[in-house]
Amino acid sequence: MKFELQYKDSQSNARAGLITTDHGQIETPIFMPVGTQGSVKAVHMTELENDIKAQIILGNTYHLYLRPGLDILRQAGGLHKFNSWSKPILTDSGGFQVFSLAENRKLTEEGAIFRSHIDGSKHMFTPESVMDIERTIGADIIMAFDECTPGDADYKYAEKSLSLTERWLDRCIKRFDETECEYGYKQALFPIVQGCVYPDLRRRAAENVASKGADGNAIGGLAVGEPTEKMYEMIEVVNEILPQDKPRYLMGVGTPANILEAIERGVDMFDCIMPTRNGRNGQIFTRNGIMNMRNQKWAKDFSPIDENGASFVDTLYSKAYLRHLFIVNEILALQIASVHNLAFYLWLVGEARKHIVAGDFVTWKKNIIGDISRRI
Repeated sequence: MKFELQYKDSQSNARAGLITTDHGQIETPIFMPVGTQGSVKAVHMTELENDIKAQIILGNTYHLYLRPGLDILRQAGGLHKFNSWSKPILTDSGGFQVFSLAENRKLTEEGAIFRSHIDGSKHMFTPESVMDIERTIGADIIMAFDECTPGDADYKYAEKSLSLTERWLDRCIKRFDETECEYGYKQALFPIVQGCVYPDLRRRAAENVASKGADGNAIGGLAVGEPTEKMYEMIEVVNEILPQDKPRYLMGVGTPANILEAIERGVDMFDCIMPTRNGRNGQIFTRNGIMNMRNQKWAKDFSPIDENGASFVDTLYSKAYLRHLFIVNEILALQIASVHNLAFYLWLVGEARKHIVAGDFVTWKKNIIGDISRRI
């Protein structure tokens, strides 16, 4: 994987770059739709590529390991062939999912012992096994195995957790260096900066990660319960240390406003389930604000969903029609909302890139951030 830093904003830390992988190029800043189980929920691959204009999507190591399982993925020739997505893929390491299984997992020096949420069967993830699993899945960018520390953890726990993550990272790198992708193309390993909301731990983690010389680096353990301003502070602390010439990936964040604030602070890559999950619950993001499509106010509004939208669905269907679909629980509502929201997120980061290149990102961001955050 290669990264070219193409433009830097003169008034902030915002950047525009180009990532090159064996499955194609990615212009940054970029938002990556989440395809947890090999599928971005309610969205066809053709819509992702042609309408939403996605350049890279995510797969989830924990879920793909459990279903369909490694044997099927290997026989298919990897996730790209299994789900018919020809562009780049990124996989997380399962660390966040294991963190989410607090009642059904145990952390040891060796790894994480957990029980499947599907059938209660017992499994163990180690740094080595996770590298092997991600090799079999075959994503272009893979994550190191870490513990995702809760946002409200006390300092003692956060320090202990970070130390474990750092020891696991060394084992991930060793296993990654000893192995190859099973399908004949190159994969890149991103370490993850942890450290909760404690600046000294975040600095320590960032310095350790930076010393590894990886192709890119991730910032994890944010948007997990800590105040938003604390999240922004931790991004600033970390990005003062992470290399300028490597992409920076903020994991699991967030709202459109969160994304613009993080871009201003030097982040290049984002993912979040919000556009699809919230869309399936009737929440629509637009450049004029956020709509709840179940509200009565839209019942007789026959104007387009979004007159200036980035997707074909925005002008094809009316607000009244989309509300009707949600009220009667039609599956099409989930598809329309998911396509719209993802297209909006990709439009937003694309516009951010344009304004970074043009040199007026800060002014543009100040003008738009209030509009995209208000409820209408």
